Amino acid sequence: MGPKRADGFHDLVTVFQSISLHDTLTVSRAPRGFTLRVRHEHAEARGRTSRASQRSVSAGRDNLVLRAARRVAKQLALPGGARFTLTKRIPAQAGMGGGSADAAAAITAMLALHGRRLSRGQLMAFALELGSDIPFAFHGGTALGMGRGEVLRSLRLRAPFRAVIAMPEWRVSTREAFLLHDRVRNGLTPWGRHLRFARTVGRQRVEALTLMRRGNRFEAVLGRRRRDLESLRARLRTAGLLEPHLTGSGSAVFGIVPRGESVREIVGRFLGNEPLFTVRSVGRSLRLHAHAPVPKPRKGYRADAPPKTGARGRRRTRAS
Repeated sequence: MGPKRADGFHDLVTVFQSISLHDTLTVSRAPRGFTLRVRHEHAEARGRTSRASQRSVSAGRDNLVLRAARRVAKQLALPGGARFTLTKRIPAQAGMGGGSADAAAAITAMLALHGRRLSRGQLMAFALELGSDIPFAFHGGTALGMGRGEVLRSLRLRAPFRAVIAMPEWRVSTREAFLLHDRVRNGLTPWGRHLRFARTVGRQRVEALTLMRRGNRFEAVLGRRRRDLESLRARLRTAGLLEPHLTGSGSAVFGIVPRGESVREIVGRFLGNEPLFTVRSVGRSLRLHAHAPVPKPRKGYRADAPPKTGARGRRRTRAS
């Protein structure tokens, strides 16, 4: 994490990875307005995410799904509205980009529903208006993120990996984490090293464990939660996981499953009440499933051209 920029954002050097844990967003046309229903589906391998965490996912106007849908509809003058149903499996406030993936799914579903197409530049501009992580949700796979996180370069994993994610009860405020970073005077010392890493990574295939050993800057600015993090990391290591670290700004913590080890046995050895998720790395993020044929844009079809027909779109998103 670099210094604060003039626009209030921070430059980042981060690695994004798509994983198998995903949400599902279903959309259909409505005569007017945009509505969202949220349902929760348990995906934990052990334990259950708290009801408080589930309640933190609002179905109101501020949900990124509705914000994304309204933004696309207004910009492209799309007729009518849409009904969304979001099936949540990715835990909220975990630093795993679940909300960003849902927003990307909403944008893609709205375009499919109306048979529209945007250039990659237009798509990324939409995404960046809503959140810094959303461009990666369109990119998927493994990628180096720079700038606010929107400058993406594809990376090639040497081998796929499996991981276990623990979700603690305590939460991390991303805003507070950035503020704490700004107060630490020696925070810029390693920044040059991270920039050098960014210039050289990707020349060869990358190893997940090697990348994780670079650490996570957010762990250094946890304040009173640092002791809780270290306790959880120690218990994950004792269970048999490698290099446990925060996911993004947290609060989820994940570790790599050693090759040849049984995920079930690792989960069984874990000492603690934190819900656990078992995941694997995947090479893509968004998947679109249509209940009816989606209008195919004609050659030279412009995003601002009126649609001929509509469709019911089903959006399935896999996110990191």
